[in-house]
Amino acid sequence: MARRIMILDTTLRDGEQTPGVNLNTEEKTAIAKQLEALGVDTIEAGFAITSKGDFEAVKAVAESVEKCVVTSLARAVKKDIDIAWEAVKNAKKPGIHTFIATSDIHMKYKLRMTEDEVLQKTADMVAYAKQYTDYVEFSAEDASRSRREFLYKVYETAIEAGAIMLNVPDTVGYTTPDEFGKLIRDIKENVKGIGKVGISVHCHNDLGLAVANSLAAIMNGADLIECTINGLGERAGNAALEEIIMALDTREDFFGFTHSINTKRISKTSSLVSTLTGISIQPNKAIVGKNAFAHESGIHQHGVLAEKTTYEIMTPESIGLMHNSMVLGKHSGRHAFEERLHEMGYELSKDDLNDAFVKFKDLADKKKHVQTEDLEAILLDKMFKVEEVFKLDSFQINSGNKLIATATIRLKTDGEFITEAATGDGPVDAALNAIERCMDYPMKLEDYKIKAVTGGKDAMGEVNVRIAKDGKRFVGHGVSTDILEASIRAYLNAANRAYSVLVLKKNGE
Repeated sequence: MARRIMILDTTLRDGEQTPGVNLNTEEKTAIAKQLEALGVDTIEAGFAITSKGDFEAVKAVAESVEKCVVTSLARAVKKDIDIAWEAVKNAKKPGIHTFIATSDIHMKYKLRMTEDEVLQKTADMVAYAKQYTDYVEFSAEDASRSRREFLYKVYETAIEAGAIMLNVPDTVGYTTPDEFGKLIRDIKENVKGIGKVGISVHCHNDLGLAVANSLAAIMNGADLIECTINGLGERAGNAALEEIIMALDTREDFFGFTHSINTKRISKTSSLVSTLTGISIQPNKAIVGKNAFAHESGIHQHGVLAEKTTYEIMTPESIGLMHNSMVLGKHSGRHAFEERLHEMGYELSKDDLNDAFVKFKDLADKKKHVQTEDLEAILLDKMFKVEEVFKLDSFQINSGNKLIATATIRLKTDGEFITEAATGDGPVDAALNAIERCMDYPMKLEDYKIKAVTGGKDAMGEVNVRIAKDGKRFVGHGVSTDILEASIRAYLNAANRAYSVLVLKKNGE
């Protein structure tokens, strides 16, 4: 019988540690529900001790997920473990993931602890976490650069103290598949009591080997892979869930493992995470990049038309991409619209469906054909809007190659209208400057990304921005067939997030 490989998704913890990513509670909960639908075994919901906001987000995820184990990361420190438990205790399946570094370089320069002190801390803190929950995962940070004999002792100590899952992380992405596979074999052969617990791996992608190392680990006896959607994470990121799963499925003849992932939800999950984090997926990204199933070469096109498997080793449908011949346009009715949403995996309430249908009709009046990607964009834009303290009423922009770009913006707040005009280095800059004047709330634009959701002159434009204010970063998202309007809506979306967190919550409103 094929061995089942378990999947721990750490998009909400390590993935959120991607520079510039800052998810709020609503966004984390939405991603968690999608991960549950995707079929992951465990969701690492965050690092609860990090901040009050992260604690609340982990707590919300724990209370919203039904099927998955939900864990919070915690250093091998009592306060970390206490806070982690408070955050996850209401989960149907709560867990604590505690860690301590075990490599010589980390113990000397970061921990300033001896081997005996690390062993004692491991014993004490695993036992301390165990009093809260049976599901305790212990991680030896920088395991791949740790001395073997000491690493074995640390894992034996964790097992004796009650850990049921031992994590072997390649924390800095240093190892290679052969080395990492051997490390897993050595642990299985030399750690006393290893047969009583599971082995998990957490591989970083600094050398581009995270997926290869993870696959080598399970080939040598690891039971669980820790990974993220789109490979997000610290520095160069983590092993990408979609690449691992599709490798296991596509090469089932070689690997021979099973898993619980519903692959047809991969594309939707990837798109949701990309939108909410503001991190675009590179076109040539394996599995979920827009070019993953694209063929431009005439030879390739001819081959695919004759027989898809000539150049496609997996089908677009297997990850949830759709090729539906039914065209949606301004003459389409509610039934066809609702059916398309159902096929895309969206189940909306009656009110949300009505709102979405109105937006669809507005869009259909502006462009001839509404494609699946257009619907995805307007649905995500609707689903994750923050409270609009400042709402766009109207805008007017004048620009030209011999004109100074000027924008006039009118915002509505508290039932009143505020109108301001500003100039800038181009129409977008002018519009954003005018918004800042209206809000009287200066912000720093750190990142601005624009892309066409679909092809053609009437394509929907999608804009993602990241702003900085008072040392915090906020992501905004906007879509429209007018790219200037999409830019304004994205900036307002981020500005409203910042204003809500830094002004309203601070004032207790």
